Amino acid sequence: MIKALFCDFYGTMVFEDDEPIGATVERIYQSGRAEGKEEIGAFWSRRFCALCAEAFGEGFRTQRDLVLQSLQETMDRFHSDENADELCRYQFEYGRKPPIFEDAKPFFAQCPIPVYIISNIDTDDLHSALCFHGLQPAGVVTSEEARAYKPRGEIFTLALRKFGLAQGEVVHIGDSVSSDVMGAKAAGIPYIWINRKGKARPAGVDREAADLLAALSML
Repeated sequence: MIKALFCDFYGTMVFEDDEPIGATVERIYQSGRAEGKEEIGAFWSRRFCALCAEAFGEGFRTQRDLVLQSLQETMDRFHSDENADELCRYQFEYGRKPPIFEDAKPFFAQCPIPVYIISNIDTDDLHSALCFHGLQPAGVVTSEEARAYKPRGEIFTLALRKFGLAQGEVVHIGDSVSSDVMGAKAAGIPYIWINRKGKARPAGVDREAADLLAALSML
């Protein structure tokens, strides 16, 4: 019996930071030496993901630290003289007040079981965004609290323990195949992939919904 939902936040309930990331990539492109903006974005994404994968346990570092380091490495790679702290400021401010998907609040209102947020974002930034939109989940677990990032299992294990739930009593809902789907599968938790953009279903993904309200109908 499903007693609760674990839900990702950024990209699932609120918009990802594509806008500030795009603006930052543009400034690096204009000030540095790269063949194209896609090259910059891809390098930055790879470095950020690699740093997240390395940051767990005693070696954990906040997402803000990892964003700043990966951005500085990207600027060095493409010989940009922009200021990393200044460029990150817009992204961090955006993350504290992100635009919300129109189905997020109805999802909370209509969900008949508790909703817990399981997020890779830093704790203070997540609480700021929740407060900004007046969202009140039953509980929250962040990577900062678990000292590990999805798809590692620590964040899911902590959430189960913290909220007194078993693997078969929850479903994890999220938009990221690599973090949410693979993380939940590795933790033995059923999942629903939120596919807002109508992407082709990746191999190994067998449960998807177009949005949060569609996901509710699958429970």
